[in-house]
Amino acid sequence: MTIRVLLADDQALLRGTFRMLFDSADDMETVGEASNGCEAVELARTQQPDVILMDIRMPEMDGLVATRLIGEAEDLSAVKVLILTTFEDDEYVAEALRAGASGFLGKGARPEELLDAVRTVAAGDALLSPSATRGLIRRFLAQPEPCTAAVHERLECLTRRERDVLGLVALGLSNEEIA
Repeated sequence: MTIRVLLADDQALLRGTFRMLFDSADDMETVGEASNGCEAVELARTQQPDVILMDIRMPEMDGLVATRLIGEAEDLSAVKVLILTTFEDDEYVAEALRAGASGFLGKGARPEELLDAVRTVAAGDALLSPSATRGLIRRFLAQPEPCTAAVHERLECLTRRERDVLGLVALGLSNEEIA
């Protein structure tokens, strides 16, 4: 099966380079090029690609908004988006995933890594670059641990009034304000 790829990047030289890479692969073909998010959404509707290689920063409409619109469109439910960007910032990774991207890769990836990423996303799997994965793990570990059953059990021994006071303390009220 041939994987149909749509390229969305505002830099014509990069689109041309990616086109040569994908068209040289036996199992891929480039079905269109978009220079902004509006064009990407429009071409997604007309070309129905398997995967869109989407840059984040583009004029008119950025790749995150375009990804969200593609993900919300029923007629594009089979289209997968792989974000390819120079900005591997944790916030961009989180926004891309929230928008519905199936993958996130930095533009520093080697050509074979990019081809493999497209194959992975086309197969329905998710993919994150190593640096994006590190960032998400760091963010996850920075969050407070959720309450465990043992904590709930310890709180059960408190009276209703003690729990009310504890709630007020958690809101930051002073002793005087609680009294």
